[in-house]
Amino acid sequence: MIEPERIVTLSREVEALATRGVSDIQMITRQTRLLAINALIEAAHAGKAGLGFSVVAEEVKDISERISKIASGLTQDLQASVNELTELGKSMCFDVRGQRLADLSLNLIEIIDRNLYERTCDVRWWATDASLVDVLTTQSLETCAHASERLGIILDSYTVYLDIWVADNTGRVIASGRPDSFGKVLGANVADVPWFKHALRHSSGDQYFAGEVAIEPLLNGAPTCAFSAAVRANAGKQAPVIGVIGIFFDWKNQADSVINGVRLSDDERSRTRVMMVDANHKIIASSDAQSHLGQNVDLQTKAGQASGYRTLPNSLIQGYCLTPGFETYPGMGWLGVIEQQLPAIEV
Repeated sequence: MIEPERIVTLSREVEALATRGVSDIQMITRQTRLLAINALIEAAHAGKAGLGFSVVAEEVKDISERISKIASGLTQDLQASVNELTELGKSMCFDVRGQRLADLSLNLIEIIDRNLYERTCDVRWWATDASLVDVLTTQSLETCAHASERLGIILDSYTVYLDIWVADNTGRVIASGRPDSFGKVLGANVADVPWFKHALRHSSGDQYFAGEVAIEPLLNGAPTCAFSAAVRANAGKQAPVIGVIGIFFDWKNQADSVINGVRLSDDERSRTRVMMVDANHKIIASSDAQSHLGQNVDLQTKAGQASGYRTLPNSLIQGYCLTPGFETYPGMGWLGVIEQQLPAIEV
């Protein structure tokens, strides 16, 4: 890929070449003028015999002075043009780099949006599963075991999830897909957590709840975003709510995969920080190991603009893009943000 900084480098090379060339011309004209002056002196000493030679020497002196003035003017004109070209080159570097970072940020957040859209489809589909309806209707040991087995089978195929839970209307978890991995889940009460409370109030089987990225203690402190939906009697869209299904997205592994998949060269990656932030500009994923969940990012979005870029101190440029959502998933106000240190411009 042609680097835009090459324009600035070439303008500086042109400036150096022009300066060196004009300097050589001025040195030669000084030597010529000095020879002309010496010739005039010698012609004066020769008297009448040197009159013709003095005319030539005077003409040479005048020509060398005119050349010197032209060279000085050329230096000033070239300097002004080269300075303007250099500034235009720097501005172009900023715009090209900034727009690319904004475009990469859009691609980043679009991939996550499409991924999370599929999670909203999964949770509404699985809420109608017969084993979930049965376990919430009977709550027998047999149906609880069958439902947990069924959830485990789902998790074997859908590896983007950490676990799937089924809770009754009181908030007690009566089935889970990974009881061996997360032993504190079964029997836990989730009545006060947002994903359960929201789903319990849903009026239709078309509704779902999408949660923010958060640490889940019952999943051994793993970061996850929960999706939930109401489970209804006989799986009817308008039937009474008999419980809630919660599915827990494996945020770290999936987010890291998207972050690391951003198309950057090895050189770019070494001086770039790729992030996703929530609507409050708190980090929810980052390529920088020093960044942590919930850390604030200095992001100044432009009103009415979904994407943009700006310069930061220390030769950094920051590009961002707001989630556009996908299909029936409107997004949660998250943004892709990429900060990159500009490459050094060769002089």
